[in-house]
Amino acid sequence: MAARNDGMPRRNGTTRLKRGTRKSALSVETGARQRFQHRLLKWYRQHGRDLPWRQTSDPYKILVSEVMLQQTQVERVIPKYHEFLERYPTLQDLADASADEVRATWYPLGYNIRPFRLHGIARETVARYGGALPKDPDALLSFKGIGRYTAGAIRSFAFNEDAPILDTNVMRVLHRVFIGAGDPKLKKSKLWALSETLIPRGK
Repeated sequence: MAARNDGMPRRNGTTRLKRGTRKSALSVETGARQRFQHRLLKWYRQHGRDLPWRQTSDPYKILVSEVMLQQTQVERVIPKYHEFLERYPTLQDLADASADEVRATWYPLGYNIRPFRLHGIARETVARYGGALPKDPDALLSFKGIGRYTAGAIRSFAFNEDAPILDTNVMRVLHRVFIGAGDPKLKKSKLWALSETLIPRGK
């Protein structure tokens, strides 16, 4: 996110950190956390985009969107997202297709390991869970192709759980507001902890 006057909290404002009992731990004062949550939700209400995967709580559709959005711009994903789900409306339909069919439907999004991983997740879900993605974090992380971010997105958007999410944009905002100095990529563990601490519970 580019730095601009968008209502997002700034580190040179009232945001404060305090160190926990462990050397690497960071916690956020209650007031600072609540202000950040309020401003973030307000910003989203004003600027959040009306995207098709934000209109569903279907775990499969959330999974498809998250995999497609890896390394690919939103504008390119939207038409392919609709086409893919029309061709494979359920995990069972995707599992029943051949790998070549899935790859052909995926074209031309690129990063071609993704359709094979998605196809594998579908087949494994059918075999292990009867075609329904689990919401347990460890179960989700056991799938090849589902990492911590994608698991958090599925739990948050499909199952309405208070699960942390940390992508490039979230990392940049949290680092700028709460840490400031250094390379965000070198502080992922702290940023994951911040992401979990700052979740507006139930929202």
